[in-house]
Formats: sequence, structure tokens, C-alpha cells
Amino acid sequence: MTDTRENWSARSGFIIAAIGSAVGLGNIWRFPYVAYENGGGAFLIPYLIAIFAAGLPLLFLDYAVGHKFRKAPPTAYKKLMNAESLGWWQVMVTLIIGIYYASVLSWAGSYMFYSFGQQWGTDTQSFFFNTYLQNGEGLALGFVPTLFWGLVIVWAAVMFILYGGVRRGVELANKIFMPLLVILFTILVIQAVRLPGATAGLNAFFTPNWEAMTNYKVWLAAFGHIFFSLSVGFGIMLTYASYLKRKTNMTGAGVVVAFANSSFEILAGIGVFAALGFMAYSSGASVEDVVSGGIGLAFIAFPKIISSMGAGGDLFGFLFFASLTVAGITSMVSILQVPIAAFQDKLGWSLNKSVTIVAGGSALISTLIFSTHSAITFVDIIDYFANNIGIVGGGLLSIILLSWLRRPLLKQLETHINQYSSIKLGIGWNFLLTIVTPLSLVVALALTLKSIMAEGYGGYDAHILWIVGGGTLAFFIVGAIVLSLIKDRNSEEN
Repeated sequence: MTDTRENWSARSGFIIAAIGSAVGLGNIWRFPYVAYENGGGAFLIPYLIAIFAAGLPLLFLDYAVGHKFRKAPPTAYKKLMNAESLGWWQVMVTLIIGIYYASVLSWAGSYMFYSFGQQWGTDTQSFFFNTYLQNGEGLALGFVPTLFWGLVIVWAAVMFILYGGVRRGVELANKIFMPLLVILFTILVIQAVRLPGATAGLNAFFTPNWEAMTNYKVWLAAFGHIFFSLSVGFGIMLTYASYLKRKTNMTGAGVVVAFANSSFEILAGIGVFAALGFMAYSSGASVEDVVSGGIGLAFIAFPKIISSMGAGGDLFGFLFFASLTVAGITSMVSILQVPIAAFQDKLGWSLNKSVTIVAGGSALISTLIFSTHSAITFVDIIDYFANNIGIVGGGLLSIILLSWLRRPLLKQLETHINQYSSIKLGIGWNFLLTIVTPLSLVVALALTLKSIMAEGYGGYDAHILWIVGGGTLAFFIVGAIVLSLIKDRNSEEN
């Protein structure tokens, strides 16, 4: 049968889209904090080692599987080693991430407009939790209209892009949004480094703490961050590679994607810590006292920084939250492309039908759950379980099945990717996939599970943690099993 699968217009289109997926909200608010907490400038050494020892090997594995079989994870893994349920696990992970990612993206979009006039006032924490989120105790499921309308706008924009397909939707959106992101964030960084106190912030970010490198947790943090940052191990890069033309230099593309992603993360660190240095200078505190990570950095600390700038802070705030929004849109599109492609492959659905059912269904669930007084509770717990168990578990299982149990298949994938690639894979790639990458993932997963069982997470009551977190894991497991049992409607193509 003739291959009618969509293609990127060129390898450059794939590279831009892959960078768009890798560069997301986490690059701006997660990496600077992780680096600071784990040795500052010294963290860059384990970080770079993790890229080459684990990130790129798994990235190349995703590329090889997706490109060889030209399918999304379930069908690709079924053709490779009759492991369709593994592919559906990865699809379930992307679905759940897409559902909550939209919520954080809508917050960033709202704050883009709150920046004008600095509508959060003097108490940015109270504004975020009480006025904007209207956060409630426990699992409070009351309706919050402002959150609902923000989600409606985000889902409408993302679905509009997805209806365009790979070339006229995903690729075109990335070609528009990625240069826009670079321009916005570069202006932001230039503004930030010119602020009084910026030098102190940059010193805190880059000053190396060499003792930290003897702590195994620093190395785990580096390896863990790379998997999330490069979008590997949960189907995105596998799916994107399935749209590449037959004769493609995949390893060269992978190195470009990894380099661009890391460059943006370091740029983000410069901008964020320069701004934190200014905040410390303005408040008479040390940088250590004002540093925060995650949601606290984006929606509490940064609005404080903006307010410290007076009227001139409006533009700075708009640039920061516009950067978050743009980075989030490109990542969310890549996340949802995985389940959309998976259902197209499995059930023979058209693009429009797949987008309508998959993205439309996700939008419905997203707006129901994340328009409530417990929106941030759901985001926090689901994000933790999806990233630390869902992504790590899926990536680990794919590596073990191939590198430990079915090594001849790994050799076939190596031969396939080496056909047209400028950087040839060989003994080194095999060693990393067999020893370094799986062991780092095993340790990370084991420590996560041990921590949850012993200490819980985030100070949440046990029943809330297991209703939300346990429900997330059940979604992965049940979805993977049930969907793998459904008979293919286009099985004659297999």
C-alpha cells in the first residue's frame, strides 16, 4: 500500500517543531531553580554529561522507532516487538499531561494581561491563590468562571493549530511561535541584566559549588531533568520522527535539538536570576531568600519583581508571561499530537475526527477539573505522578525491552538510523542504552516511589494524594490495557 502519511515540509520543519516541543514552561521556571539548588555553575557539568549519556541515546531510540515504522507509539511498538500496551502507556501519559498543561498555560495567558497595571497588587501570593485561583481546602470542586474561560481560549487556539495537520498546523505554528519566543525572551533577558542587583543574581546562578558534585542527588536531578526537558520517553519525539521523509539525517537533527534546548535553558537561567537579583536588591534581602521554583517563581516571585519596577514593569511582565504562553503552546501542540496520531493509526480516523474526539474530549475533561477551586491541587499532584512515574516508567520499560531482552531489534534500529545519519551510532550508543540510561531511570523511579510511600508528597492529606495521584496511575494502566485490546480497524495495513 502506498505510504500516505503526512511529512514535514523539510528536515528544518521537523527540527523547529522538535525544539518547540522541548522548549516549554519547564525550561523557563524549572531549569534555573534545579541548577541553583544543585550546585549552580557546577551543575552544568552533570547536566551536560546527562545530555550525552542519557538524553541523546534515548532521543535517538525514539527517532529510530518512529521513523522506521512511521507510526505513533502503539502501532510502532506493536510492529517492532508486539508491545502495543507500552505505546498506549506513553499515549495515556501525554493525554494526562495535555489535560493539566492547558491549565497552567491559561494562567500564563491571564497574567500576560494582568501585567498591565500590575493588577495583582502588593500581595502577589494572595492574589494568585485567593483572588485568581480562588483556591479551596481539600478537594473543593466549585466552579471558577475566570479559570473556565481561560481554558476555553487555550483549547480553542490549540485545536485550531491541530486541525491544520502536521505541515499546515504543527509545523507552521512552530515556525511562527519559536522565533517569536526567542525575540520576546531575548528582550526580557536584556532588560533583566540591566537591572540593579542583576550581577548578584547571576553570581548565585553561575557560582560553582563543587562539593555538590559528590552528592548522588545532584546527578539524579541532572538525569531526571534531561528526560523531561528533551521530551523523550513518552512518545512525542517518536511521533514527530514518524513524519520525517525516508532519507533523513536523524542524529544530526537530534544534536541540533538538544543544543538549542540547552541554550534556551541557560538563557532562561540568566534572565530569571538577573531578575531575582534585582528583587533581592530592592527588598534588601539576599538572593537565597527570594529564590523559588515552579509555580511560585512564575506567579508569585515574578509579579513581585515586576511591581518593584514601577510603571516600567508592565512591559517586562508582559514579555515574561507572553514567553511562558508561547513556549507552552508549542509544547502543548506536540503533546496532543501523540494521542491524535495514535488513534489515527489504530482506528483509521481522519485528522478532523481524531482532533475533535481526542483534543475535544481532553478539553472537556480539562475545563471540568481545572475550572474548580482545587485547580492547583490537581495540577501539582498530577504533574508529579505523570512526570516522575509516568514518563520515567514508560521510557525505562522501552529501554529494558529493547536493550536487555531483545538486543537483535536494537541492532536493527541502529542500522536503520545509521543509513543516512551524519553521526553514526555503535558500541557507545549500545552501552549507554544498556547500562547508563536504564540504571539512572531505575534509581530515579525507585527513589520516587520510596519517597511517596514514606513521606507522601507536597504535604497533601493521604486520601487526596491517592485519589488524584492513584487515579492518574490507574488511568495510565487501564487505558494502556483496554486500548491495546481493541481490534485495529485498519489492520489490513499491518
